[in-house]
Amino acid sequence: MLNAKNETKMKRLFTQTVFFFLCLNSYCQNFQSEKELDQLFTSHFSSKTPGCSVLVSQNGKIIYEKAFGSANLELNVPAKPQTVFSLASITKQFTAISILQLVSQRKIALTDNVQKYIPDFPANNILIENLLSHTSGLKDYLHVDTGQKYGERLDYTPSELINIFKNIPLEYEPGTKYAYCNSDYILLGYIIEKVSGKTYSEYLSENIFIPLEMTDTYYDSDEKIINNRSSGYFKAGDQYGKVEFWSATIGYAAGGLLSTSIDLQKWQAGLLSYKILKKELLDLAFTPFKLKDGTSTNYGFGWNITEINGLKRIDHGGAKNGFLTYEAYFPDQQLYIVLLFNSENAPRDELSIKVPEILLRKSLQKETILNDDVLKTYIGVYSLTSEPKRTITITKVKDGLSANISGQGSVPLIFQSETQFQLKNLLDIKCEFKITNGKVISIIVEQQGKFEWMKIK
Repeated sequence: MLNAKNETKMKRLFTQTVFFFLCLNSYCQNFQSEKELDQLFTSHFSSKTPGCSVLVSQNGKIIYEKAFGSANLELNVPAKPQTVFSLASITKQFTAISILQLVSQRKIALTDNVQKYIPDFPANNILIENLLSHTSGLKDYLHVDTGQKYGERLDYTPSELINIFKNIPLEYEPGTKYAYCNSDYILLGYIIEKVSGKTYSEYLSENIFIPLEMTDTYYDSDEKIINNRSSGYFKAGDQYGKVEFWSATIGYAAGGLLSTSIDLQKWQAGLLSYKILKKELLDLAFTPFKLKDGTSTNYGFGWNITEINGLKRIDHGGAKNGFLTYEAYFPDQQLYIVLLFNSENAPRDELSIKVPEILLRKSLQKETILNDDVLKTYIGVYSLTSEPKRTITITKVKDGLSANISGQGSVPLIFQSETQFQLKNLLDIKCEFKITNGKVISIIVEQQGKFEWMKIK
């Protein structure tokens, strides 16, 4: 029989043994994940291809930080964790947080009308929260034909960017629909300048970059020398080429920032520590916005908020000539992932799924297997109601169905139910076959808005 002293020693030894095996198991899992991630990235990137910077942190601690491929193909400069990439639309997070900082100072209210800050703006029913949530009804300035040949090469002031779209009629009543729109964030950047009395670049530097010690984050400039800046590329066939020149002024508050994977980790950590914004306002940014009819969107203020196969994900991607970006936070697992690419043809969508699947040991695309009789009813050609020349052709392949979207190549369908599906490696596109009186009549696609493709044959 053990005496009290020996029993205490045995309990301590048991606790230490359990702790050792838990640590060993965690180490083995991390080692296996690192090995799999290395294999994944080296299969896509080499010294002869544009590159990728990847960072993973969990519980605020960096657990994987590497770079692959080249930052500059002409000079044979390898990518590294310190390489600077265009953030493209990840910029919108910084704009949204800046607005919320001004809200916390009571200099702006979410329900303020845009005309309060831009008196000559024609639309009089757009609120600040509509801009933040992409529910304004404005026309995206990047989709406006200005008639200016090589207009993307010119420099623009914020007011000149606003002039591109401000007089175009609204596409829908503000607050009644979600449609991703870069114009929304151009207006927000301009409002930040009007309220703060500083340029957009100055405001971010003083209120975000300096407090969070983001020493390698910049407002884009064509003239400024930025150490470790990567070059952007595109791929035509088997060859890479340098992308055409676009003025750095075009992105502004919707896509004009440059940064590194390391600085984005500082950004994420700074947000979650509430160093630059109070919790209640950050929670608001991470909450899906509701339309006037009570319908919930999948977008908050600067972030997408979705649930995928039982996992909550807060994320955003970006695309700009020569660059693709992606960052995601899984709050329940406290897992943060950054992927930055200097090629517009990089496999971002595939990697944005495979990386968390490796780390979480769980598939993100849940699949339901349907029998051939059901699948055959979906085969055919579907035409976009707003652009009839654009089509989706659904065909039968060995393992299921495949979609060819206006000649862009075939993508397998992953069914979640008998009618709902996603495209393989594209989590943010939700699709559903619409059936009336037992007959398939269309496909409803939700991707930065809702679109219907009618079955024509």
